[in-house]
Amino acid sequence: MAKEKITIQDIADALGISRNTASKALNGSNNIPEETRNKVIKKAIELKYKQFALMDSSTLLSKNSGNIALLTANLPNTSHFGSRLISGLEKQISSQGYNLSFHIVRDIDQKSLTLPNNFDAANVDGIICIELFDLNYSNLVMSLGIPTIFVDCAANICYPKFKADLLLMENQHSTYQLTKKLIENGYSSFGFIGDYSHCLSFNERWLGFNRALIEAGIPLELSQCIVGDDSLFFRPDWIEDRLQKITTLPSAFVCVNDFIAVNMMKALKNMNLSIPKDVAICGFDNGPEAGIVEPPLTSVHIYSYEMGIKAAEMLLSRINNPDQPHQVSHMFTEPIIRDSTPLISR
Repeated sequence: MAKEKITIQDIADALGISRNTASKALNGSNNIPEETRNKVIKKAIELKYKQFALMDSSTLLSKNSGNIALLTANLPNTSHFGSRLISGLEKQISSQGYNLSFHIVRDIDQKSLTLPNNFDAANVDGIICIELFDLNYSNLVMSLGIPTIFVDCAANICYPKFKADLLLMENQHSTYQLTKKLIENGYSSFGFIGDYSHCLSFNERWLGFNRALIEAGIPLELSQCIVGDDSLFFRPDWIEDRLQKITTLPSAFVCVNDFIAVNMMKALKNMNLSIPKDVAICGFDNGPEAGIVEPPLTSVHIYSYEMGIKAAEMLLSRINNPDQPHQVSHMFTEPIIRDSTPLISR
């Protein structure tokens, strides 16, 4: 039978220390080394020690530590929109006297609902989560009681239950506008490429795509879409295999991001198909590859650097006023028309 109540003794046993030491650490005793105290607090959070949430947070968390923690499952590379976002974020928080530390959340951490080894909850004023799309893990982070903002999040969130601020790029309307322009310029059948359940941004792009089809009276043909698990799209052979199984290709593919769009273009060329003569392609992100691939890729520009500044401003506001209502903000994006969809007017 599962143990119903976690005690201080359980925390002490998990760390191999005495109950007295664990108790003193949780009660803010000055006789306990800071390193030991931090380990006890972290373990109490991991074990969901009930009394932990009832304690005065001032005895547990160092005030004004000057540290902001960035939690991410995938540290963005230079071509990812998150790279410039982090640049804007770091510039803004450093101008306010804060340091930014990076913490990689591994798959094993998400499955076991444990915090990264180098994350010190007792020495963090705020948390920024990027590329962190597991809802259970997001709930763990929010349960820490530390001011937190997510840049994008799990697709299956429920806003009233989401106890953190949320910043997204505008997804739905820009995808809707691109798809609508394709329809207005004579394209009559469409395929959506990407895992719309991977994150909220992808889901919003899926909604914008479907809205345009519904308004035009064009039926959604799932047989012309590729919507498998996101991890599969990192295998170009898988994309090509799925393409070959589509008996009748649509006149245009709307892809959930540029990475997938570029791989789609490669797969189509391997099948001796011409872009855009045989099929048009749209992406999303307007990454560096969008302008150099042949033909240049129609995409949606994300103001990622400005999003980093905005994320910092929202988090610092939360730190200074923790009781304000939580916010969900979208930063506008801009469709960029290129030769992969030549019939769309610029």
